[in-house]
Amino acid sequence: MFQAVLGAYGLNAEQFKIEPFGSGLINHTWKVYNEQQAYILQEVNTEVFREPQHIAHNIETIKKYLDQTAPKYLFVAPIEATNGGDFIVIDDHFYRIFPFVENSCSIDFVHHPEQAYHAAKQFGKFTRMLCAFNVKKLKATIEDFHNLPLRVEQFKKALEQASNERISKAKFAIEEIIKHYHIEEQYVHMVDSGALNLRVIHHDTKISNVLLQVKTGLGLCVIDLDTVMPGYFISDVGDMMRTYLSEANEEERDFNKIAIRTDVFAAIHKGYMEEMDQVLGFAEKQFFIYAGNFMIYMQAVRFIADFLNGDIYYKTTYPEHNLVRGLNQIDLLNKYIAKEPEFEEIIKKINEDRLSDSKTILN
Repeated sequence: MFQAVLGAYGLNAEQFKIEPFGSGLINHTWKVYNEQQAYILQEVNTEVFREPQHIAHNIETIKKYLDQTAPKYLFVAPIEATNGGDFIVIDDHFYRIFPFVENSCSIDFVHHPEQAYHAAKQFGKFTRMLCAFNVKKLKATIEDFHNLPLRVEQFKKALEQASNERISKAKFAIEEIIKHYHIEEQYVHMVDSGALNLRVIHHDTKISNVLLQVKTGLGLCVIDLDTVMPGYFISDVGDMMRTYLSEANEEERDFNKIAIRTDVFAAIHKGYMEEMDQVLGFAEKQFFIYAGNFMIYMQAVRFIADFLNGDIYYKTTYPEHNLVRGLNQIDLLNKYIAKEPEFEEIIKKINEDRLSDSKTILN
């Protein structure tokens, strides 16, 4: 396979070392390298991305725009194959090659607030640089990816069809999801009222999707652009809240380890808003904290719905795995909501400091 794929890019597999690379769970990824060259090879998961051509279209369209408007911006796009395409297809498998960015690294966990700051700044910068881009030119690479009303409807159907045994085991989780239906209702109101503007959104803002400089830790750019498509800013901000704030991730069974790091929240707000403050509308800014509710709740709903359905979507490694994941996210959500007054004070302080800095510069 490697010889055929690399050959389509004019490369000889025998001249390279090829090793699995990264921690991504969707696509298969390898580093292809020797002393002179280095590349990233990926096989796209077509079970998740059923139309890989949509990914190629979006990346190519954005690249053309950024080449014209921001030629110095580091946008890591696939290398063209010898046939001129962004993908090559072998036995119905889709492959592509990216350049390897030297002196860069990615991390899997936010160890300190500075990392959250640099990541948030890069995701904000990406959307800001595309604020004048016609978002309607992009295609959906995963339909209804962050469609909260759909996820709630799926939960309701799962609840109707679930066995009594699974309903009994998930009793507390079900009650909690129903208790928080207002999060979905608020989302519907926001969209219907036009409070949110459709933008170019990354949709998968985990910390590993940002390249950092090896020596300084400064942000270089965002990567893993398969889910870039039209969306709302709350998806990107909310996913950072969900995956950065707690040291414990969604697999943690000891919920005592789930804790909200308010300094990380401050870092996310500071980094993102340094790029997006002049882009987001006044109404949008009022929903910055809500973004965390949106994404954490949606993930809880999806895990519990899957448990009720008999674990047919997410891979599980032990009985009640999806139930534990859902309860984990419910615990995170409740702890997040409890911190909202502190979040409001943090945002107020950041805005006051920014205003003070502006006045100092003017004087």
